[in-house]
Amino acid sequence: MAPLKLHVLFCFSCCLTLVHPFNWQDPSAFDFRPSVWFHKLKEVMSAASSCHSKIPKGNGSYPVGCTDLMLGYTNKSIFLRLYYPAQSQGQDRFDTVWIPNKEYFFGLSKFLGTPSIVGNILDFLYGSMKTPASWNAPLRTGEKYPLIVFSHGLGAFRSLYSAIGVGLASYGFIVAAVEHRDESASATYYFEDQAAAKLENRSWLYIKKLKLEDAKIIRKEQVQQRAKECSQALSAILDIDHGNPKENILGSDFDVKQLKGTIDRNKIAVVGHSFGGATVIQSLSEDQRFKCGVALDPWMFPVSEEDLPSRIPQPLFFVNSAQFESKDDVIKMKKFYQPDKERKMITIRGSVHQNFADFTFVTSKLIGIKLTLKGEIDSRVAIDLTNKASLAFLQKHLGLHKDFDQWDSLVEGNNENLIPGSPYDVVTQSPALQHSPGSHDQN
Repeated sequence: MAPLKLHVLFCFSCCLTLVHPFNWQDPSAFDFRPSVWFHKLKEVMSAASSCHSKIPKGNGSYPVGCTDLMLGYTNKSIFLRLYYPAQSQGQDRFDTVWIPNKEYFFGLSKFLGTPSIVGNILDFLYGSMKTPASWNAPLRTGEKYPLIVFSHGLGAFRSLYSAIGVGLASYGFIVAAVEHRDESASATYYFEDQAAAKLENRSWLYIKKLKLEDAKIIRKEQVQQRAKECSQALSAILDIDHGNPKENILGSDFDVKQLKGTIDRNKIAVVGHSFGGATVIQSLSEDQRFKCGVALDPWMFPVSEEDLPSRIPQPLFFVNSAQFESKDDVIKMKKFYQPDKERKMITIRGSVHQNFADFTFVTSKLIGIKLTLKGEIDSRVAIDLTNKASLAFLQKHLGLHKDFDQWDSLVEGNNENLIPGSPYDVVTQSPALQHSPGSHDQN
């Protein structure tokens, strides 16, 4: 996730506009009496605590379950949020807490470079918000599912891409959203040992802010660790699928033994956004078990330009926003267009970098545009295009027997809201473009 300049005033305004945008002709919009503001805040809390999620539910035919898995102790343990096809509950039971601990909001505040009170405000606004998935619901058995390992962006964590996780799971995928321990997550936690886990004595690890002169080396070290964590998560899930039980030290009601025999081990992909998009590229180069990858608006700064492009034989799909990637970034992506290797790229018109993450759905239009959480395109349209284009690409390269090929045209950019390739492709570019001022060196 790219840094946002979020201020307390905007957070407080966001609190009001979660309920409805200001009506500038309504005198109460400017009524600052405590009783009036208290009433408005009560409306916010009522909306946030309801089981109705502002995050879109999946459009597929499968009900979606969700659980968290922590496998092992210390900061070397595997931590992920799992989205999966669930047994029918008779009705939608959306009781998955979106951001489950207040420390994550403090981490977001630190990432944004705002006063610590912003963490309290964010917790107040979003601490009770739900994701459209059934918490710890039984896994739907009787078939094998393709597996996606998902990597989050800089300053994010495992739960901030639930619109993608839920969306793909509703079409019959198991999605493992890894929480990275490389100090690029705004916050994460672990347990030092069994005693700490039993007492729920969490050890918190917050994002590491870097000086510009250190970023080039450390970001490349981080992307390598992230790729390793994706591979470790994959290995752990495949072990469980093979019948080797692993303890979920979070003490969840979800029985991990349900996963035995449910993974189609030949149909595995890696997907990620921003820093996670860079992680997709690195993971494909290091782990051939990933049969293909989808890089969502990848942050190209940590991606090596040396021999990496020649070390990725798997198909790779770039899905970009309209405003994030510079000309240099696109040139760097196109270095991966090697002979006889499947590469695709599309750009979503009117979109911004944050259209891939959940915060685009939970803020009002006014605040969302002000903070570049929303673009000109409707956020639900953007995520629907992202998911459907990804599904079509995954069907082709994982050999799925589904109907996702109905969206093959999206992979080619054939839609009024899409650009084939990048916006720079409409103009003939010299191979030696000068450095663009829009490049994201530090992100």
